[in-house]
Amino acid sequence: MLTLYHAPKSRSSSVLVLLKELDALDRVQIRKVDIPRQDGSGARDPANPHPEGKVPYLTNGQDHVRERGAIMLYLTDLFPEAGLGPLPGDPARGQYLGWLSWYQGVLEPVAILNFFKIEHPALQATFRDYDTAIRRLEEVLAKQPFLLGERFSAADLLIASPFIFFGEGMPRPPVVEAWVSRVQSRPSMAWARDFDG
Repeated sequence: MLTLYHAPKSRSSSVLVLLKELDALDRVQIRKVDIPRQDGSGARDPANPHPEGKVPYLTNGQDHVRERGAIMLYLTDLFPEAGLGPLPGDPARGQYLGWLSWYQGVLEPVAILNFFKIEHPALQATFRDYDTAIRRLEEVLAKQPFLLGERFSAADLLIASPFIFFGEGMPRPPVVEAWVSRVQSRPSMAWARDFDG
């Protein structure tokens, strides 16, 4: 059986949402662990096998997956019935992989740099800047309700997560705000909030 190491109200909460969306909660054991928090609370939990003491961390006992984009890809491939991640051969597979990678390679770094007001030409050349990343989302979402078109996917869940977490700390235009609201209003989001307490 799969085990997800999860800390409430953390990055791993979006994996909980995905498990609910995949109707896979009965096939994954959820182990709550402690993590160091930005406010100084929490601590590294010896029960957490993640090599850096972070979450999420997913294992079946032999295979181990860390980083949300990789975990979401792993789970949507493992539980394809919900249709939340295009499988190999699907014409949208490349877009799906691109968005999952774009989140971790572009959006999260520029969002953190923007939030803490860190600027440097080398950082902008490497990651782009916050406004460029937001324009990319705006261009896509002005034409369709979700990143892959008409259907919600794990890419929407992953990429909307920092907007939900940081709220007004991540400014966005109305079309992106409407998309965040669509993602945030899914019943699985309310379920995860209740689960986390």
